[in-house]
Parts: sequence; structure tokens; C-alpha cells
Amino acid sequence: MLFQLSHKIELKPNNVQEGYFKQACGIARFTYNWALEEWNRQYQEGLKPSALALKKEFNAIKYEEFPWISEVLRDANSQPFTNLGKAFVNFFNGTGKHPVFKKRGIRDSFYIANDQFKLDGFKIRIPKLGWIRMREQLRFTGKILSATVSRIADKWFVAINVQTDLTPAINKSHVVVGVDLGVKQLATLSDGTVVEGPKPHKALLQRLRRLNKSLSRKEKGSNNWKKAKLKLSRLHMRIANIRNDAIHKLTTTLVKNFKVIGIEDLNVNGMVKNHKLARSILDMGFGEFVRQLDYKARMLAVEIVQAGRFYPSSKTCSKCEFKKDNLTLSDRVFRCDSCGFEIDRDLNAAINLEKPAVGSTVTACGEAVRPKQLIRASSVKQEFLIIPANG
Repeated sequence: MLFQLSHKIELKPNNVQEGYFKQACGIARFTYNWALEEWNRQYQEGLKPSALALKKEFNAIKYEEFPWISEVLRDANSQPFTNLGKAFVNFFNGTGKHPVFKKRGIRDSFYIANDQFKLDGFKIRIPKLGWIRMREQLRFTGKILSATVSRIADKWFVAINVQTDLTPAINKSHVVVGVDLGVKQLATLSDGTVVEGPKPHKALLQRLRRLNKSLSRKEKGSNNWKKAKLKLSRLHMRIANIRNDAIHKLTTTLVKNFKVIGIEDLNVNGMVKNHKLARSILDMGFGEFVRQLDYKARMLAVEIVQAGRFYPSSKTCSKCEFKKDNLTLSDRVFRCDSCGFEIDRDLNAAINLEKPAVGSTVTACGEAVRPKQLIRASSVKQEFLIIPANG
């Protein structure tokens, strides 16, 4: 099967190369903001703007009004129109918010087409820059599609998209497992395994507060302000890396060892409205867990069975299926009022999530009838799959 995979590699540019990266990111940001402003203006006038029309309009004037735009790769001022078009498609489909203007230093990046760079081991060659060192080699083999250079804190990365042919591993050591996500532990499996979450935000919260206070005391735009901002950005990057590392290890272990995985359909946006739990929920990274598990499962032909959003996995006894409506968040042990069965709350929920996965009869080419309260991700098919770029 053909997949699109992305490998994000840290770059080690020199001062000249880093200056070029900053300039290219600035031009990409300027182009995107120009296109968004023009889109909004035309829309308010009753016109129907499009990314292609805006791109033609920009190309007709860019060398006269913005001559400095030719100092970097053309892709830096070409791809933003495509990105803006996708953003508006997502907005009109209800899957995204209205596009906003980009700010300097926030998600700086620029796009490079596959014919504009070359790879050679631990190096990548970009026009006008020459060879740039990479921390590691590209781990995937196949047709290289594109690359995106981005900055996080003071580090630069290149995400290389590759179309590759993968053969899913069919033999798994286990068949079915239920996974219950929690705020005390990252995950509890139906076989009794408990995965502790690193909780990086909680562990580094005091340092985060100290750096925030230090930044607020500095004069905005001064050298000391820039130094304090860089320290804070580095800490945020460290927190995100710790969280993503734990989620990657857990999701990879699940898809490599199980054929069918039962999970909850979590309403993360609704859950974080509870201000007492919001920080803990976001610190665990539930949304990122679901995203990673989804694309890894498709790669390895693993079935994901999702319980409905209102399925009472925690309140239902895993032994006699009696529903205990008076269960509270403080009750960490489930005690059944019907049969007297006692079990850890999270393990009870994991076992309940395993049951619909056990009854799953879905194959790669067909759909099966499920209980009304249960829904499931689409079946794995033999076709081209687009994997998220940060996966």
C-alpha cells in the first residue's frame, strides 16, 4: 500500500543559512497575510475570491511592488496561496476556524518543492544556500514529494514528505485490547497494564511561571526581552517534546501488538470547559493520542473501534453490566451495587471498551452492524492514504 509519510529532522544551519531561513519565513508570512487581507476585502465587496485568482493577481504585481521577494525561493511566496485556500475550505466545511493573520515568530515556516532540493546522507541542498547539515538521515525510502522548513524556539527543522510502499504487519501478539485514557494515568489497558503519563506541564509549571514573570518585567522589543522570550520558547518546546515522546511510544506499542483497539470517542473541547480538569486533560494530550493512533492504525491495518461519546464505560459494571449512575470522579474504585463486584475504575472502563472490539467482525472490505451506541472508524482499504505531516 502507498502512504505519505513525513520525517521531521533538525537542521544545523550556519549564520548565513539561518538568516536566509528567517527571510524566507518572513516572505511566506507576508504573502499569506496579503492574500488573506485581499480575500477579506473582496468577500466584503460581494465578490467570490479564490486562491488561484489571488495568486495570479499577486504574481502580476510582486516584482514591481515587492522586488525583495525574489531574494528567496519562489515556493516561499507561492505555497501560501494553496495553504490559504485549504484553510478556507476547512472553514466553510465546519472543520476549522476562520483563517487569521500570521505573526512573526509563531509557527514560522516555508515550503520547498521536490525539484528544489537534494538529499545526501546527513545533508540537504537548497538553492542559494548550498548544503545544510541534518541531525539524522531520512528514515523512509520512496518518492520524495516536498519539504517544509520550520522553526521552533531557536531550532530549525525540515519535514520531508515521502511517498512510500509499506506492507502492514498482519501477525500480532494479541488480538483485542480496550484503552481508557485518564488524567491520573495516561492510559489503562484492559489486560491490566497501566501507562503513567509524564505530565510535563505539571512537572515544569513552577519554572514556566518564573520565566513568564521574567518576560513580563522586560521592556518589549529589548535584547533582554528577546533573551527571556527565547528561554520561555525553549521550555515550551521541551514540554511538548516530552508529551509527544510518551504518546508516540504508547500508540506505536498498541498498533504493533494488537489487531483491534477499543477506545472512547472523547469530546476534548467539551472536557476542557471543566476548569478543574482542563490543565490535566491538556497535559496528557488526548487529542494528539487519538490523531497518532488513527494514522498508525491505518498504516499497520489495525482496526479502531470507538465507543459512542455518551457510552457509560466508567459507570457500567464490567461483570454484570449494571449501570451505576451515582458514580463520581472522586470514586477511584468501582463497586457494583448489583453484584458487589469491585475493580479499579479505569480498568473497569477499559474492559468495557474491549467488549465491542471483541465483537467486531469488520474486515478490510466490508462493514459490520454495531450496537446503536457504538460507532467505529472507517475500514482499512487498499488505497492511497495521506498521513498527517507531524506524525
